[in-house]
Amino acid sequence: MRFRDAYFAATFAAVISTTACAQIRITEWMYNGKGANSAGEFIELTNLGASAVDMTGWSFDDSSETPGSQSLSAFGIVASHESVILTDLSASDFRTDWGLPLSAKVIGGNSNNLSRADEMNIYDNTNALVTRLTFDDQSIAGSPRTNNISGNPISIAAALLATADTTLWKLSAGGDQYGSYTSVAGEIGNPGAFSFVPEPSSVALVILGGLGLGPRVVRRRR
Repeated sequence: MRFRDAYFAATFAAVISTTACAQIRITEWMYNGKGANSAGEFIELTNLGASAVDMTGWSFDDSSETPGSQSLSAFGIVASHESVILTDLSASDFRTDWGLPLSAKVIGGNSNNLSRADEMNIYDNTNALVTRLTFDDQSIAGSPRTNNISGNPISIAAALLATADTTLWKLSAGGDQYGSYTSVAGEIGNPGAFSFVPEPSSVALVILGGLGLGPRVVRRRR
């Protein structure tokens, strides 16, 4: 069996046994960008589970760790493998900057702006913490500095961690395995779809180490 066939078989079997709600994860972020009239930062969330998740009543906050601070209810029903975006830009400006269709779910106007060292906390409709990403490229060795270039998890296993480890993330690069490209404003990233094609070493790790959790491979449609 080819590596990729084995990978899909393993991931499908594992994903259908998990709870969808627990599979909402942060899959990309940029703390500073060049978007029109703003820093242009964003956070991408992806439903890595096999079932849809209703994000009504969900919320975001930064290092103040206060549930309800920024509502995520407008995302509504997030389908399996669907990615959604929270940004400080207006939704229309963000879509224009990155060439995203109107169908892409974007919540704009986030006022809980990220700094160079900060947290991203996602809470469900009971105010329970679902996932957290803490970053600081000045004091956490290996944490990428996402200034005009987004960060991505280096593996499916890294994406699935409830408490993300940014030392297992790396910066986007044009034409990389995530489908990254340059925005109108000159940023580099791949918001709107978690487009991860595992490298051979990652696939081998999944098969041999039993880490077969994750989404199907999703190609960006521009």
